[in-house]
Amino acid sequence: MPIQRLKNAKRIVVKVGSNVLTAANGLNMEAVESISAQISTLIDRGVEVLFVSSGAMASGLRKLGLSKRPDEIPKRQAIAAVGQSGLMNAYEAAFGRFNKRVAQILLTSEDLNSRKRYLNARNTLNTLLEWKVVPIINENDTVMVEEIKLGDNDNLSAMITLLMDADFLINLTDIDGLYTKDPRVHADAELIPEVDGFKKELENFASNIPGALGRGGMLSKIKAAKKVTAAGVPMIIARGTKPKVLLDLFSGKPRGTYFAPQERKLNRRKCWIAYTLTPKGSLTLDAGAAKAVLHGGKSLLPSGVIAVSGEFNEGAPASLVNPAGETIGIGLVNYSAADIRAIMGLKTGQIADRLGAKPYDEVIHRDNLVITERE
Repeated sequence: MPIQRLKNAKRIVVKVGSNVLTAANGLNMEAVESISAQISTLIDRGVEVLFVSSGAMASGLRKLGLSKRPDEIPKRQAIAAVGQSGLMNAYEAAFGRFNKRVAQILLTSEDLNSRKRYLNARNTLNTLLEWKVVPIINENDTVMVEEIKLGDNDNLSAMITLLMDADFLINLTDIDGLYTKDPRVHADAELIPEVDGFKKELENFASNIPGALGRGGMLSKIKAAKKVTAAGVPMIIARGTKPKVLLDLFSGKPRGTYFAPQERKLNRRKCWIAYTLTPKGSLTLDAGAAKAVLHGGKSLLPSGVIAVSGEFNEGAPASLVNPAGETIGIGLVNYSAADIRAIMGLKTGQIADRLGAKPYDEVIHRDNLVITERE
């Protein structure tokens, strides 16, 4: 099944991490050349490839003659700004050897949280693919602050996969896949060849396999896999420094860890709500309401809300939290935080008496609500 799915894939996302692209003195040019050559071969075979690449920091350190990343955020952003041009120059030269043109796409969460900007990004990327240009995508580290950062390129690659309706996500890192322990430390670590469903045990394994560079370790890759597989898209984690790893995967050779997709996939809009939007606050539900939205397919009514956290307006994304404090979903609210506080615990027939009007029966309609964790 994993082999056939990949052979049938018409559009894929390839993400390459810092550990693959970084050498002792800056960019790993051998890796840049190898990955560019493999992606070019896939494009020549008719596969559309969206490329999410780390490496700006490594490139910047090399150009500036620095030996390590500074702790200060402005300095790190400045190094990334210097390095981004070097990274793109390296890719432009590498892809140019195969008569491929490249385009730089830098994003923040604001670009994907706004539905209009989200669709604009999608249209731009579709146009680049139609023109046979390789989109090279990264977070805009130069302006990134806590409020607008995407987190890491593992998360960004998952978002791009969902944004572009890709058929497969391939995440290339510096180890062969998900192991029971960190294979760089434990000789008895065992590779997990396939994951079908996410158990707490998997996150425990991943938590103990950190990334040496960049912001994403194995746990962030597991979280990315949870997002795309929920949308019906498979993902593979494999070693990016292996010669011809992408071509091996497409030829059917077993490499890395395969994450099987869920059979019931979310539609495109619900994927955007669940895995792209940043919650502006949270609503705590009583046990009955939590059960109704989790297992009954119900909308969230004001009677089921027992607490509101944060300040937000109508239409904002808010997390749904069960009585135990666990996040179980996310949705777009019909009322502001202040209005929800005023009507929480009330029956729908009492909303107009409290607010002077009742534009909606539901705090969050089921069509705008996505369950992200099952109890």
